[in-house]
Amino acid sequence: MSIPKLFRRSLWVFHLNTGACNACDIEILDLITPYHDVERFGIKLVGSPRHADCILLTGPINVNTLPHVIKAIEAIPEPKVLIAIGSCACGGGIWFDSYSTLGGVPNLIKYLKEHGLPIPNVIYVPGCPPKPEAMIYGIAVGWDLVRQKQVHEVKVVKVSEEGVKAIEGLSRELKESLERFKRFLRGVKS
Repeated sequence: MSIPKLFRRSLWVFHLNTGACNACDIEILDLITPYHDVERFGIKLVGSPRHADCILLTGPINVNTLPHVIKAIEAIPEPKVLIAIGSCACGGGIWFDSYSTLGGVPNLIKYLKEHGLPIPNVIYVPGCPPKPEAMIYGIAVGWDLVRQKQVHEVKVVKVSEEGVKAIEGLSRELKESLERFKRFLRGVKS
């Protein structure tokens, strides 16, 4: 079932910071100011996940916050909707491979599947931080109020053996030039 059929009149959201730098959080708070006023669209921030229809998640999901994220996802009523706000939530940001973070919502979804936990529907709003207009647009696309402007396409190109050899030669040349540059820098420092 699609999101607009489930939430026809209003959308109550719970904001959950999972280790973000607070830039996204400030932009989320800007949504409820009179300038953007998302309440005119029926979108309202609430203080408990039990009262919310969906979760606005910011941050790369710290390992320490993971149990709280799972509790919040379990607390929101069915159907579960998660809106990943910012580069960190969408893919881990600069912490995508850090030992202390899960690395964004895609890895959270994998974790939830592996442990048999409920999987929410996800809307991604990338940016560092995304502007309030982008967040409104992302929610509107997920709510089927507007059509998405860009479609992500993945193209796979098969590289010939000659191409692989050429790439290997280029990488060897780059490594050699990098070593020359390092030697140059050592000479400049002394």
